[in-house]
Amino acid sequence: MIYIETNSADVCYNFGAEYYFTAEKPLDGTVFLFWRTTPTLMVGRYQNVLEEVDRAYADAHGIRIVRRMSGGGTIYTDLGGWQFTFIEDARAEDIQFQRYISPVIDALAELGVEAAFNGRNDLTIAGRKISGNAQYRLGGRVVHHGSLLFDTDLEQMAAATTADRYKIESKSIPSVRERVTNIAWHLPAPMDAEAFKADVVRHILGPEGETYAITPEDDARIRALAQERFASWESTYGQGPAFNIERVGRFPGGTMRFRLEVKRGVIRQTAVSGDFFSTLDGESFHAALSGCRYERGAVLEALEKLCADGAVYRVSPAEMAKAIVD
Repeated sequence: MIYIETNSADVCYNFGAEYYFTAEKPLDGTVFLFWRTTPTLMVGRYQNVLEEVDRAYADAHGIRIVRRMSGGGTIYTDLGGWQFTFIEDARAEDIQFQRYISPVIDALAELGVEAAFNGRNDLTIAGRKISGNAQYRLGGRVVHHGSLLFDTDLEQMAAATTADRYKIESKSIPSVRERVTNIAWHLPAPMDAEAFKADVVRHILGPEGETYAITPEDDARIRALAQERFASWESTYGQGPAFNIERVGRFPGGTMRFRLEVKRGVIRQTAVSGDFFSTLDGESFHAALSGCRYERGAVLEALEKLCADGAVYRVSPAEMAKAIVD
C-alpha cells in the first residue's frame, strides 16, 4: 500500500491526482489517497446536473459543481467530510465494492463505530448512510473512491441536492435521496476531523505501508489535468446526457413557456408559447438560442441581441434568461 497526501482541498486537483496516478504515473502496488474538499457537489458520470442539484442555491452559497469520471449518484462534500481513493490493477471484469469498503469498515470498528455495507454501494450506521462509493476503469486499472460523512453540514447537503421541480425528460439516472448521518455523532468519544483522518490512514496503510511525496513535476501535471479534465464548463455540463426541459415565466407582459432540447450542455431546439406580446416569431427565438450554452450568461447575451429594441412587451431579456435557466 502506498499513501499519497495531496495537501489540497480543491476537488479538481484531487480528481486530477487520481487520474495522474492511474493513467500517467502508475505506481507499483495499491495507491491510497485520503482527502477532502471545500463545499462541492460531485455529479455522477451519467447524470443530468439539472435533475440532481439546485444550481441557483449552489451558486449563491459558493458550492462548486463538478462531474466525476465514475457513475452513481450526486454527493455533497465539504471540509467536514473526507474522501478516500484506492487505485490498483484491475483484478476482475465486474465492479467490486466489497474489496475497498471492507478496510474502511474495519478502520471505523477500531474507532468504536459499527458500520455496514448495504449491498449496493453505500456504508451505513444503523441504517443511515455515511458513505457513497463509485468506481471507474482506466488503462487496465481500477479507481475506487468513496465519501465519508464525518461532520458534514447536512442541512446544506439537503438544500443543495434538491433540484427545483422542473419538468424534465431525460435518459440519465436520478440520485436516490437517502437518510444520512455523521460519523462524529457515533464515536464513543469526541474527535476532530484531522485526528479521525490520522487514525483511518494509519489503520488502512498498516505497518508495511509506504508514502509517496508529490514532486514539483507531479504537481504541475496534476494541476494541468485538473483544469483540462475537471474544472471546465465542458467537463461538468458538456458531458451530461441529452434532455428536454420546459420552463414557464410569468411576467407583467404575459406568460411565456419555453420548451428546450439540450445536448452536451448546448441548446439545440427552442419552442416558445404563451399569451405574451411580441414583434418576433417563434423561429426568431429558436435561431437566437440554437447553439447557445445552457447557462444564464450565454442565454442572456443571446436574448439581449434578439430583443435589443424591446421586441417582447414588458418582458426584459434578463427576466427571460432567469426563467429559462434558473
